[in-house]
Amino acid sequence: MAGGVLVATAAGCSSDDPPDATPVAEQLADAVASGDFTGVPLGDAGAEDANAAVEAMVAGMGAATRTVTVADLAQTDDENTREVTLDVGWDLDGSAASPAEGTETPAETPAATSATPDTPDWTYQTTATLRVADDTEAGWTVDWSPAVLHPQLTDGATLDLSRTQAPRADILGAGGAVVVTERPVYRIGIDKTRVDAALAPASAASLAELVGVDPAGFTERVQGAGERAFVDAITLREGDAAPLLDQIAAIEGAVAIDDTLALAPTRDFARPVLGTVGDATAELVEESGGRIVAGDVVGLSGLQAQYDEQLGGTPGLAVELVPPAPADDPTATASPAADAPADESAPAEPEVLFEREPVAGTPLATTLDIDLQTRAETILADVGPASAIVAVQPSTGAVLAAASGPGGEGYSTATLGQYAPGSTFKVVTSLALLRAGLTAESTVPCTPTVTVDGRAFENYDDYPSGALGDITLRQAVANSCNTAFISQNGVADQAALAQAAASLGLGAEYQAGAPAFLGAVPAEADGTAHAASMIGQGEVLASPLAMATVAASVAAGHTVAPTLVDPPAAAPESTLTADEAAVLQDLMRAVVEDGSGAFLGDVPGDPVGAKTGTAEYEADGEVRLHAWMIATQGDLAVAVFVEDGESGSRTAGPLLEAFLGG
Repeated sequence: MAGGVLVATAAGCSSDDPPDATPVAEQLADAVASGDFTGVPLGDAGAEDANAAVEAMVAGMGAATRTVTVADLAQTDDENTREVTLDVGWDLDGSAASPAEGTETPAETPAATSATPDTPDWTYQTTATLRVADDTEAGWTVDWSPAVLHPQLTDGATLDLSRTQAPRADILGAGGAVVVTERPVYRIGIDKTRVDAALAPASAASLAELVGVDPAGFTERVQGAGERAFVDAITLREGDAAPLLDQIAAIEGAVAIDDTLALAPTRDFARPVLGTVGDATAELVEESGGRIVAGDVVGLSGLQAQYDEQLGGTPGLAVELVPPAPADDPTATASPAADAPADESAPAEPEVLFEREPVAGTPLATTLDIDLQTRAETILADVGPASAIVAVQPSTGAVLAAASGPGGEGYSTATLGQYAPGSTFKVVTSLALLRAGLTAESTVPCTPTVTVDGRAFENYDDYPSGALGDITLRQAVANSCNTAFISQNGVADQAALAQAAASLGLGAEYQAGAPAFLGAVPAEADGTAHAASMIGQGEVLASPLAMATVAASVAAGHTVAPTLVDPPAAAPESTLTADEAAVLQDLMRAVVEDGSGAFLGDVPGDPVGAKTGTAEYEADGEVRLHAWMIATQGDLAVAVFVEDGESGSRTAGPLLEAFLGG
C-alpha cells in the first residue's frame, strides 16, 4: 500500500456518513504506480481499459519507474465526493529513450514500481475525484481519466522520454597534458536503407573483407538487423579510414559516418592501461543498475572502465507530452516535418514537461608522461615476446611510463605481469643481508656450485671465472654471483626476505589508482625453496612495475608507493632507512662500474645504478629465460622485462640503454 499524509475528510461522524475513503485513495496510488488498476473501483471505466491507456501513455518512457503516494484527501463542496492529491515521482536515470528507427523494440516494457527511489528525478502532483457508491464493496468509485497519471494528459496523448549522453571527459597525463580526448573517427557499416535486401549479404561480406572484420559474423548481424538499421562493422581513426573511403563508397549500402570517440594520441598508446571505449555491452547495461543504457558509449577496459562513472558524467533527460494525432488522420505523426506548411489540422508540437541538461564528465589525471611512454613503446615495438618498460619517479612515486610490448597481445605486462624477477631480486636479498649484519665489504664465497638439501645451484653460463672465490658483497652484486647469495641462506631467513621486499615496495598492499600486481614474496620457506628465493626464483613473483618500485625506493631513500592516478593514495610508512638505501645505491652503482651493467657507463646524464636479472622458467618442456634489468638515474627508476630472452644484460640491457639514452 502507498502511504501518505491525509487530511481529515469532514467534521463529525454519524451512521449516515460515507465510509472512509483512505483505502481507495491508497489503492489508486498503487495502481497509478504499477499501471495495474485491477480491483480499483473505476465506476464507468473498466480496469482493462485503464491498464491499456496507461500502458500506451508511458510506452515512450522506456525503463523509467514511478512512485506514487497519497499527499492529500479532502472533502469537496459535495459531501459525497473527495479529491485525492497524488505525489508522483519518476526515476528517469537509466531509462532508455524511444528506439531509433531500424532498431528492434523490446517485447516487454519494464513495469513501474511503487518502491520509493532515494531522489526522484521528476516530481509533480495530480488529482482524482472519488465518489460515494453504494454498489461497491469499498463504498467509493474513482473518476478515471488520463489526468490521473499526469494533469496534462488527455485521451491519445503520451509521455516520451529522451536521453542525451553527456560529453565524455579527457584523460590527462603528467603536467595536465591531454592524453585521451575526443578525436575524429569514422563509423563504418551497412545502412540497410541504401541496399536491396537481397544484396545486403554480399555488401556486408565485401565491406568486412575491406576493413578486416569477420565476414561471416558481420554478414549474419546485417541479415538479422531491422530493414532500416545501420549495422556497425568497425570504427576507425580518421587517418586509418581515409585511404579506404573511396572503396567503401563503391560498396552498395556501405557508409562511413563522421563521428568522434575518446582516443589516445595513437592506437597503441598505453592501451592496456588506459583501456578503450565503445558501445555498452548487454552485460555492462545489466550490471550498471540503470546508469548505462543500450547505445551508450562507455569505458570497456582499463582506466576507461574503472573510472567510467567519473569520465562519463550525467546524461541529459527530457520528458515531452506528445499530443494525440488529429482525429481525421490516424496515420499522422505527432510532429510535422520541419518543412511542412502550417495547417490547422497538423498536430500540436510536443511540450517539454521536464528537462535536465547533461553534465560533462570530470577529467581523470594520470601520471603518465607522453614523451617517456611514447619512447618506451617505440623501443618495444619490434620485441617479439611479451615485454615491458616501466619508469617511476622516485621523489613522487609517479608512474611516468607503463609500456607493454605487442607480444603481450593487449595484456598489461607492465603492471599486471607475474614473473620470477631473477637476479634483480638480489637488491632485496642484499637489504636482508645488511640487516643481518653484513656490509658491502663483507666477504662471501662465490663458488662454481653450491648445494642445499641435495640440490646443486650454479651461476649463469658465462659467469666470469675471475670473479670466483671469496669476494665482497659489493662484487657479488656487481657480477651477480648466485652461489654467493645462496650460501647466505642461513643468514637471512625467508621472513627477512619478505620484510626487506616490503621495505622496497615489493609485495606491499596499497592502491596505485589502477589494477596492479606489486609482487609476492612468501614469508615462509625453507630448504631449496628458500635458497631459490635468495636469487629471485622459486615462489617469488614480481611485475615490471613492482621491480621499478624497488629501484625507485633505492633511489628515493624510502619506501616508494607507485601511483598511476592523481591524487595518489596515502603512501605507507617507510620501513627503509636512508643509510640502508645509500648502501644499496652503491651496490647498484657497482653493477655499472665493475660488473654486468658496464655498458651503461657512457649513458649521458647522471650516473646510472643498475641490476641485471635472468630467471629460469619452463615452457613447452624446455627451460627458458626471463630477461630483466632495473636501473636508477637521477629522479628516474626503470624496469625492463622480456619474457623470453638470452639474459638480462644481452636482451633487456640494450632496451634499457636505448630508453635512458633518449
